[in-house]
Amino acid sequence: MTTDSAPNVMTQRRIWLIFGALSAGLFLASLDQMITGAAMPTIVGQLGGVPHMAWTTTAYLLATTIVMPMYGKFGDLFGRRRLFLFAIAVFTAASVGAAMSTGFWEFIAFRALQGVGGGGLMILAQATMADVVPAKDLGKYGAPMGAIFGLTAVGGPVLGGQFADHIGWRWCFWINVPIGLAALVIAARYLTIPNKRPAVRPDYTGAALMSVATTLLILISDWGGKRYGWGTPAMLGLICAVAVVIPVFLVVESRAVEPMLPLRLFRDRTFVTTTVLGFIMGLVMFASVAFVPTFLQMATGVSASRSGLLSIPMTVGMFATVSISLGAVTRTGRYRLYPPLGVAIIGIGMGWMTRLDAHTSQWTVSAMLFVVGCGLGMVMQLTVLLVQNAVPPTDIGTATSANNYFREMGGALGVAVFGAIFTHRLTGDLTAAFRAHPREVLGTGVDPAALPPALVARLPQGLRDAIVGAYADALVPVFGYLLPAVAVALLVALLIPNIPLKSESGLVARREVVRADGG
Repeated sequence: MTTDSAPNVMTQRRIWLIFGALSAGLFLASLDQMITGAAMPTIVGQLGGVPHMAWTTTAYLLATTIVMPMYGKFGDLFGRRRLFLFAIAVFTAASVGAAMSTGFWEFIAFRALQGVGGGGLMILAQATMADVVPAKDLGKYGAPMGAIFGLTAVGGPVLGGQFADHIGWRWCFWINVPIGLAALVIAARYLTIPNKRPAVRPDYTGAALMSVATTLLILISDWGGKRYGWGTPAMLGLICAVAVVIPVFLVVESRAVEPMLPLRLFRDRTFVTTTVLGFIMGLVMFASVAFVPTFLQMATGVSASRSGLLSIPMTVGMFATVSISLGAVTRTGRYRLYPPLGVAIIGIGMGWMTRLDAHTSQWTVSAMLFVVGCGLGMVMQLTVLLVQNAVPPTDIGTATSANNYFREMGGALGVAVFGAIFTHRLTGDLTAAFRAHPREVLGTGVDPAALPPALVARLPQGLRDAIVGAYADALVPVFGYLLPAVAVALLVALLIPNIPLKSESGLVARREVVRADGG
């Protein structure tokens, strides 16, 4: 492995400048996610894609999940600077395309391209921080990083709602252009980390096979039981294909010189426990929050954008405990307490959410989400730090992307499995609710297959309560079914080994830079 010429002294000032450059890219991606979430119903409605609305999420998720391992591995091989600039440029260009889209599928294509850029911003930022900051000091940057996400979590839905309702939804994407150009300039100027030339050929075959397997798994989780029945030829074909691709991928990885996902990582106890924990946390987080906004809209009659705002306490709780736990880890060097404590708090929040009913206030729901967020904050970011601390310096990007990859796959599985449970129960409960109120149904002409929240709010009280009760009765068991997964997560968290936090950053350990005295 050879390295291009670069400033070879890592001072504290240089670290903060690099952190600022990374933060600019993270702000870009995070703000986009928060803005578009609130405006997406309006966007889809105007572009005529309501029957295919799920693709607005699936396209971005699929692209992001596919490119995560590539950014991680190629960053280890080639250096992260050029890849980070590439990710910002792609994300910004795709935002222009999305803003100018005139058709639904054109818009979906640009959303997928945004995912190609967005998938690199988070992975490369996390890996680069481990490159320039020792594991024992990473907690110092938790608070400012949390402030970035907190700002976008609060401001994004407000901006998205304002754009969608007043100025025009296209500004949800136009706003990315000046931010993206500014991030590109800042990163080009201050992201002063070495570029490298790999001595061996990258594992392109493994990358292709992993992309195919990821695509198949995401489509199975997204389509199974919804678009296609599990026993249909389409679903059986996808399942058979993934059953073939994964073993072939494992064989290729076992023989590759620089595998896309090194199987040796799975012999490391810290990597295995934190990755399994991340998978379960992804499952719990996405499954628990995916259907709450729909329930809030039905139960309270609030708009889609306001129901998203009511989820802000979860984000606030998450990033508050991220800052607190990482700060404590930095001061003491001890971390084993926080993952089990975080999982226990999540279990308390999930248990509380099983008490949801048709009369639960919107603020009580937000308080429930705040508790879950507090637990997640003690787990999610810390597991990434522990993975980076456990693996060799040459595998920092690969291990970081693998941890995030399995968390995303857990989220996809959680939404698919528990979404199917929710939908199945809801269909039966709504049918029973309509049968119990034949006069109101006949008088209003309401269709159980088309129940916008605004219409539900205007229905007769008895029918309205029955519909809201159906949503609550369908949703509450989902949280109960997640509790066994939380119990498994608690056991896994207790198995995380205690390894001293490293006092050398990745770049210093790889002898690519030297640390300034006192820096």
